[in-house]
Amino acid sequence: MQLVVIGIGLIGGSFAKDVKKLHPDTHIVGIDKNESHLDEALELGIIDQKGGYDTLASADVVYVSIPVNALTEELPKILDAVDDDAVVMDAGSTKGLICEAVKNHPKRRNFLACHPIAGTEFSGPSAAINGLYEGKTNIICEVEKTAFKLQERALELFQELKMRIRYMNPQAHDKHIAYVSHLSHISSFMLGKTVIEKEKNERDIFDLAGSGFESTVRLAKSSPDMWTPIFEQNKENVVESLEEYIQNLETFKQLLLDNEFEDVHQEMNNTNRIKQILKGIPLTKS
Repeated sequence: MQLVVIGIGLIGGSFAKDVKKLHPDTHIVGIDKNESHLDEALELGIIDQKGGYDTLASADVVYVSIPVNALTEELPKILDAVDDDAVVMDAGSTKGLICEAVKNHPKRRNFLACHPIAGTEFSGPSAAINGLYEGKTNIICEVEKTAFKLQERALELFQELKMRIRYMNPQAHDKHIAYVSHLSHISSFMLGKTVIEKEKNERDIFDLAGSGFESTVRLAKSSPDMWTPIFEQNKENVVESLEEYIQNLETFKQLLLDNEFEDVHQEMNNTNRIKQILKGIPLTKS
């Protein structure tokens, strides 16, 4: 099997590492606009060679893990370049505009729209880890538009990676993911911003920050190059989630001002059930 990974960072690199572990004879070609990423990926043994779009014609599987704004531009070109028997999968955190970008493409049947709910706050080839996808949910959109034999090839890989599959339409995906992923990243970025602006002494932040702050602000270490396009593409749903979140913050603030601490307790107690919901989500391996 020839696998071409476009975007050799955490997501693409981890996919390449796991496929290589499962199928040692797989030849992995890396494509990335950042030449240093390709050099690093070669040195780390994540890829076997560097490539360009001219290498796509011989690919059996193409995995595209680049920022979503680049995805909408590059995906039609990628489909132009692949063979009729190749399956092209993406890992974009939005799905609506990506699916729209290729809806009339002659090779739409070659594309499987995916969003693996996996990752860490780190980026680049050195962030790639084995087992990143194990136990994680992979959302697939518009599966009926992908050729059945190509679906099978992709699903076999996902099964080998021990992923859970969830089917969803692009609009539902983008609405739900705004709440459970995009909003949490904004919260983390803005918490970090608030602390940096208020606590001018960096030593105080380092010395006084506990595990609660560290875990809450962890996502603020994520790449702005990746997340700004996500917020742009999913702006409508993100704004809606922000409005509801801000309203909850305002309500909590007012309870404090009014000394309604029984209600404060009840608000937190009602939210404690999130523990039961999240029991089904495996921890990210490191």
